[in-house]
Amino acid sequence: MANKIEISVVISAYNQEKYIGRCLRSLINQTIEFSKFEIILINDGSTDRTLFAAELFCDPKDSKIKIINNKMNIGLPASLNKGINISKGKYIVRIDSDDWVSSDFLNLLYQFLENNNYMDAVACDYNLVDKNEKVIERKNCFLDPIACGIMFKKKDLLDIGLYDETFHCNEERDLRIRFDKKFKIYRLELPLYRYRKH
Repeated sequence: MANKIEISVVISAYNQEKYIGRCLRSLINQTIEFSKFEIILINDGSTDRTLFAAELFCDPKDSKIKIINNKMNIGLPASLNKGINISKGKYIVRIDSDDWVSSDFLNLLYQFLENNNYMDAVACDYNLVDKNEKVIERKNCFLDPIACGIMFKKKDLLDIGLYDETFHCNEERDLRIRFDKKFKIYRLELPLYRYRKH
């Protein structure tokens, strides 16, 4: 019997042909069992070769990556909501299309939540990296919060109504404000996420 999908990784990409491969490669090489997670990539009306670059990582017979191709650009919050709504996992984690993660990223966040029932969500620290992928500095995810690298329970995101699609920026700040009213995000003090500074 196949393992149940536990984690859904949601990525929205717009004109990221240069970086999407690095992002997907880091997810395909996770230490957690391959059957326990899915990758949902929303190509949000890209006008470059993002779709082509992403499809290079898809096995035509049995792809780990599900690509949703928006014919036109609908924006980040709407694309993320689309991905969350079709996801099969108990847990949701968002990754930006120009970032990448350590090989233990999914496994450690998943184990943290699975073994601590009182926890609603967990965020990990991250390394800020430059265009050459050199680490600039390590960041505390509570002192310098970012939208990504947080594993949520899907039911809690649905409970607060997902992302507000009227936001064109700071959509993650709004989500966290609403999330923090009912739930709590815990910190995993390991820099498992790579946040690219442009």
